[in-house]
Amino acid sequence: MVNYKKTLKLVDQIQKIRSNNNESWMAILKLALKKDPKNTSKILSKIYKDDKKISNIAKKILKINK
Repeated sequence: MVNYKKTLKLVDQIQKIRSNNNESWMAILKLALKKDPKNTSKILSKIYKDDKKISNIAKKILKINK
């Protein structure tokens, strides 16, 4: 139980950092869309495709560990 509590505290720290980081990413995204929407959209498309690949790998991991 002690390890679980320590782990949750670490996860909370990660969540806080990721939250701040996500705000920064959204600010950059908004600026990029304002300055160069066409190229920003191309980059977003690539990111989306890569995220989709990662999600598919994660699904495979979940199936293996059921």
